[in-house]
Amino acid sequence: MSASNGRPQGGDVIPAPFAAATAVVLPEWIDYNGHMNVGYYHVAFDVAAEPFFEFLGFTPDYRKAQGITTFALESHLAFLREVKVGDRLRFEARLLDHDYKRVHFFQQMYHADEGYLAATYESVSAHVDIASRRTAPMGEALQARVAAVLAAHRHLPKPPQAGHVISAHPRR
Repeated sequence: MSASNGRPQGGDVIPAPFAAATAVVLPEWIDYNGHMNVGYYHVAFDVAAEPFFEFLGFTPDYRKAQGITTFALESHLAFLREVKVGDRLRFEARLLDHDYKRVHFFQQMYHADEGYLAATYESVSAHVDIASRRTAPMGEALQARVAAVLAAHRHLPKPPQAGHVISAHPRR
């Protein structure tokens, strides 16, 4: 695979970043400030993560056949600009890292019409055996797919919010 062209062997083009998820801010997502409530940012990012996880290989068929699921281990949300009812959103996702049991990914939420970056979401999820409820190694084919995606995404610039530390004193 060549990280510069995102084309693994076999001709499958890996989009970098992955950009297939969209949403519309629903009236029930609005809080007393007239913008999307903090909890619904999590909902929107979670829903937007599904097509990305399927793209990585965590498809419904894979989950069922292997008795596997994913669990979120940690996540960080950064709110950059507000979005309001009816606003159309688009999401981009990239793989930042992985090992044989975990994936570290990053998503960006954009206002689809005005183009501004509204929020970011960084998360680590684990590959989990449903029966034991414990982390389990990914199979070779899934590990190879995830490695191919990382190779295609590795050349993307690191988002400034990735790895950000929370503090009452923001960096200047």
